[in-house]
Amino acid sequence: MQLERRGYVKAGHWTPEAAVEHPEAVRQLHREFLRAGASVIQTFTFYCSEDKLEISGNINDAACDLAREVADQGGALVAGGEKEVKAIFKKQMDDFLKKDIDFLMVEYFEHVEEAVWAVEVLKTSGKPVGATLCISPHGDMSGVPPGECAVRLVKAGADIVGINCHLDPLTCVRTVKLMKEGLEKAGLKAHLMVQPLGFHTPECNHTGYLSLPEFPFALETRSLTRWDIHKYAREAYNAGIRYIGGCCGFEPYHIRAIAEELAAERGFLPPASEKHGLWGAALEMHTKPWVRARARREYWETLLPASGRPTCPSMATPADE
Repeated sequence: MQLERRGYVKAGHWTPEAAVEHPEAVRQLHREFLRAGASVIQTFTFYCSEDKLEISGNINDAACDLAREVADQGGALVAGGEKEVKAIFKKQMDDFLKKDIDFLMVEYFEHVEEAVWAVEVLKTSGKPVGATLCISPHGDMSGVPPGECAVRLVKAGADIVGINCHLDPLTCVRTVKLMKEGLEKAGLKAHLMVQPLGFHTPECNHTGYLSLPEFPFALETRSLTRWDIHKYAREAYNAGIRYIGGCCGFEPYHIRAIAEELAAERGFLPPASEKHGLWGAALEMHTKPWVRARARREYWETLLPASGRPTCPSMATPADE
């Protein structure tokens, strides 16, 4: 979404031709996330397989090179991932392995059955494998509960399980909690991961923001503030989730907010915090006294942001799911 807004990607399937057409744009976005505190740089390869794009192999090669180049500048890891059935995953896995990515990530699955197929293929690589579903607390599109989804993924060999996309942070954290409960009941263990939307989606389930009338070109009014992200990061950490990130709608300053909220646990602040006073501290030098008064945590933690739109409804009516 960030590259679409910057004019490098066409909306729809969000195909990643930019990795070969505008590598400098992809590289710069990677750098911004790295500077903001990201520990993982994910390859820009979503929806890029031969049944989607004839030049997918070249794109995957270029995307891996860009991610590795930037990740090495800050000691981050590189994750690669694709979605499709086993034959396609084998082809994609081979492309990634040629670039020696650090671990493999399969994401954006609405059906756990398909995710299990992917994990089974990727485990043959010898690399750690993560798997995330874009499902709600109600379960996947076939009605499989989150806890059972997690059990199936771990039994297939996933080292990391969790949720990505479709819904807002606190909803996604709630779903991961259900996955964790399922694993505990089954006597299984795995690292937990969450990569939610950077948008508020309180009225949605299952297909999430895809069913909102604002999708995809009018979502700005639903954007999360950095303070929303602080709350999310703490909620996720307290739930036992240690791979905490973001999906569509997340910008570098959101990642910085995660890094700042968890600075004590991580032991350091990211380079981008040099230009950001924690909890508004930089406002202490503002010329206006009422703005200087906002240089405190309590103000931002209790703020209820207004939309600024006189006739803006508080909720929308999602499309049929």
